[in-house]
Amino acid sequence: MDQILAHPRHATRGAPVRRAAIANLGCKVNQSEMDAVERLLRERGVELVDAHEAADLVVVNTCTVTSIADRKSRQAVRRARRTNPDAQVFVTGCSVVIDPESLAGADPLTRLFDNDSKGRLMAELAGLLELADGRPMPTLSGVELPGGRNGGRAGGRAGGRAAEPSLGRAFELEADEGSVEDAFGDRTDIDRTRAFVKIQDGCSFHCTYCIIPRARGPARSIAADAVLAEVRRAMAASHREMVLTGINAGTYDGGPAGEGAAAGLSLAGLVRRILAETEVERIRLSSIEPQHVTAELLDVWTGSGGRCLPHFHIPLESGDDTILRRMGRRYDAAFYGELVARVRRAIPGVAVHADVIAGFPGEDDAAWARTMAFLRVLDLAGVHVFRYSARPGTPAARMVGQVDGRTKKRRAAEALTLAAEARPRFAERHLGRELRVLFERPLPDGRWLGHAESHVLVAAAPRDGRPLENAIGLVRAESVDPTAADRLAGSLISISRAQEPLAEPALK
Repeated sequence: MDQILAHPRHATRGAPVRRAAIANLGCKVNQSEMDAVERLLRERGVELVDAHEAADLVVVNTCTVTSIADRKSRQAVRRARRTNPDAQVFVTGCSVVIDPESLAGADPLTRLFDNDSKGRLMAELAGLLELADGRPMPTLSGVELPGGRNGGRAGGRAGGRAAEPSLGRAFELEADEGSVEDAFGDRTDIDRTRAFVKIQDGCSFHCTYCIIPRARGPARSIAADAVLAEVRRAMAASHREMVLTGINAGTYDGGPAGEGAAAGLSLAGLVRRILAETEVERIRLSSIEPQHVTAELLDVWTGSGGRCLPHFHIPLESGDDTILRRMGRRYDAAFYGELVARVRRAIPGVAVHADVIAGFPGEDDAAWARTMAFLRVLDLAGVHVFRYSARPGTPAARMVGQVDGRTKKRRAAEALTLAAEARPRFAERHLGRELRVLFERPLPDGRWLGHAESHVLVAAAPRDGRPLENAIGLVRAESVDPTAADRLAGSLISISRAQEPLAEPALK
């Protein structure tokens, strides 16, 4: 891509941008990248609104992990233009890399920026907002591709993936297809409770079903000092929990060669530095491959004094060894099962979540039955379910034994039923315990909702009527919430508002 598609009605330095909307689809890395766009817009006094409201600018961050994601990305672009016919629409992310023609077809007036051009996107936004030359600007990509490609090219049709929930909240692409409405959820102000901190981009593993290495490029890490600076910035903005995220975060290696002592730093070493050099209260990982959950990493977690949270999202994909080999995964079911047992021995009460793919090529009824039986034995805290989606250009798309759509849908429904049973079962194990809950948003009945350290949702009422946003509360879990079977209701024992130590319950 070597040009930007422009139109006189949508010139870069046209009407001033007073209101903007962000539609953010897909993964936590996408969300972390859109945090930078949010900050830039807010710093210039731009009002951030829902995408169904009038806006002068709409930024759509796309996802291509499945065909459903591609379709939702196109829907998001069409809706942005339909809702705001005269707005400037900037589109970026993984779908722009894989299928820019379809996105341009969804809206010929849109401006496309592929993942290599995210630096250019920020420069265009700065020009649009008339930022003074030399003013510091948030970085979107955070890490250069080999050869300095990031920011080197602007996207266009001819050439041719951030706070939870956030503006145009990110959503998980599970087997229930949903609609583009998922990408345009109710807006909340920028999340003061948690920040998604990007530590790594790209992937060099090349699983046979995955298009992301092509969309994101090879694995590369953000320099440790830059990660620490982002953590400090988030803390200064009152975020109390840091979610470390990357496309393949476990490959973190300290950043580019020549960074001195940081070069060769592991993920465990990075977390040690964050713990030692900042006062961050809570650290969580967004996702990590099974082979990267090392003894060193578990030692950091158990030695963190509770600052590293007991929650791991470890993709499984299949419980059948033949299918795992066809997928190009780097473990077998026995390794995964032993890993889960080891994590549970090290961190009692830990929440382990997994991904599973239904209907991968060659998966017969017996292989699927083995996956379901394995999931039941694992007894996980949560499962994200994907129907296999053939991505053009991947080896799996050319494999024999493609599974028909009806069978994929049936298997995904079975896995979703198991997942729906797993969440409340894990939540119920917390009954009678005292949980540290980071409160995020109010419920209609006056209570506040937040995540416990194990990621279980907990609702509690404030004792003095004051809002609980961004407070960490010590909550006694007393019952299953009558309005949602997978969350708990409890009584607030004590609270710590931002910059205050959490009060311990009085001894009885």
